[in-house]
Amino acid sequence: MNKTSLILATALLAGHSFSVLAADNWPNRPIRLVAPFPAGSSVDAAVRVITPRMAESLGQPVVIDNRAGAGGTIGAEVGARAAPDGYTLAGGTTSTHALAKVLNPKLGYDPQRDFVPITLIGHLPYILAVHPGVAANNMQELIALARTKPGEIRYTTVGDTSMARLGGELLSNLTGIKITPIAYKSSAQSVVDTIAGRIELQFGTMAPVLPHVRSGKLRALAVTSAKRAPALPEVPTVQESGVKNFEVTLWLAVFAPTKTPRTMIERLNKEFITAIGTPQVRDALLIQGLQPETTTSAGFAKYLDTEISKWREVARKANLKPE
Repeated sequence: MNKTSLILATALLAGHSFSVLAADNWPNRPIRLVAPFPAGSSVDAAVRVITPRMAESLGQPVVIDNRAGAGGTIGAEVGARAAPDGYTLAGGTTSTHALAKVLNPKLGYDPQRDFVPITLIGHLPYILAVHPGVAANNMQELIALARTKPGEIRYTTVGDTSMARLGGELLSNLTGIKITPIAYKSSAQSVVDTIAGRIELQFGTMAPVLPHVRSGKLRALAVTSAKRAPALPEVPTVQESGVKNFEVTLWLAVFAPTKTPRTMIERLNKEFITAIGTPQVRDALLIQGLQPETTTSAGFAKYLDTEISKWREVARKANLKPE
């Protein structure tokens, strides 16, 4: 072996030894979890319930870093560009890792190439609710009403790239009805207009809609998850109501930058699953309307592939063009 080869081999061996040592000593300082939505959002609320339990086991704090903006894509890009050393994790959702891939050609990251999944956290269903003045007490009555009034039933969204808009299009595709999306800047604003009767159908997440369903200001027709929501056990799913293959949830997951050592991913996967499985954490997530569910890293990678394909097809049929 010549001198140059010897130096190169020594350097590679030293680098490998350093990498192994770093993995063995990990974590020896706080871990940052980038939440791509503001404080109080579904992602933020969920990880703030989970991470204290993880910190106890890891022996290091897990610090939440809220990086809101651009539908969560700003924070997601921060996570994608972080060093793959196990000290930066990133929360993600259907919006940041599936819809953004389908509808944002200028995205500053690739959800599949730039991240390695750690685990799914759970699913947050939507509620399909109507103003009490709408002549529909269940999904079949709503579908029948929409067929007699094509385009006259309006539903709330927060833009063409929102889950509500894609969910409305999926409902139209599966039932053959025509309903009209009305875009709002926020879910809070759209709920106000639905309560006032200015909009017929609310396609909303649990937090802003559930209190008004319980007060009688809105009538819940169905939830969009595959199973009934624990927070509304008396309300059927859309599938139970006769619309086969309809499932629309905002899933929450946690990722690490690609090239993060596999040993760290496996440890983090176990830590998240253990934390989410504790009764206190699970109950707290259920109160938020989140249906906890965990996966392996590889299992979620496959699920992400199917989600991207699903929403790409829905967008194609709806003629939604990438922005």
